[in-house]
Amino acid sequence: MDSLRAVILAAIQGLTEFLPVSSSGHLVLPQTLLGWEDQGLAFDVAVHVGSLLAVLWYFRLEVRDILGDWFGSLASRQQTANSRLGWMVIVATIPAVLAGLIFNDFIEEHLRSGYVLATTTLVFGVLLGVVDRYAKHGKQLADVGLRIAIIVGVAQAIALIPGTSRSGITITAALMLGLNRSDSARFSFLLSMPIIAAAGSYKLLELLESSDPVAWNYLAIGAVVSAATAYTCIHVFMRLVERMGMMPFAIYRVLLAGLLFAVLAS
Repeated sequence: MDSLRAVILAAIQGLTEFLPVSSSGHLVLPQTLLGWEDQGLAFDVAVHVGSLLAVLWYFRLEVRDILGDWFGSLASRQQTANSRLGWMVIVATIPAVLAGLIFNDFIEEHLRSGYVLATTTLVFGVLLGVVDRYAKHGKQLADVGLRIAIIVGVAQAIALIPGTSRSGITITAALMLGLNRSDSARFSFLLSMPIIAAAGSYKLLELLESSDPVAWNYLAIGAVVSAATAYTCIHVFMRLVERMGMMPFAIYRVLLAGLLFAVLAS
């Protein structure tokens, strides 16, 4: 890997990690069209670290309040809106963690194909557009209870299938359950923190057990570029999501799926 390739791949990861457009669908394009090799485990860890730092920094005040009230509730046994939201984030994270532990090997062996990726990009893109168009959007984060947390958590577990898009399917599920667009995105971003941390930690353990050499300069580039692009992406998305809705992303996913099918057929 050279510096330019590191910048491009990290920027793609940062820009697509939190948008409902499938980061894996975008990362496969330079590999297929330009013949680039897989970026490797160490680089995956670096860009995950960058993405996690970006979302933590953007929502630092919310995270501070949620963690403060959550730990306070353990001592006082009195719930606040923030401590309750903290519990709902934990509940919604459990299905993806369990699914990753149980199905990770199966997914790696049987679902890491271009056609699966293109199909899920298309199907869940259409679903995002339909739900955004027809679902009611009256609920807020304060309305997130066990039912919403469990269903969105199961949706996040389905995102282990390549091309689904973790943010895409969790936002879709939240919209379907009645959350407004802004809070659907906010809940999705809050859920991303523990799951990205878990995925990054898992990859880090694999890296520590590997004997492959580590190019630290490229890892630093990956982490910094991923963090910068992810933060910018979150900032712009949160400012525009209520005005533009999810339809542009749904249309984009359909077009991306068509490109992926075309590349695979050529």
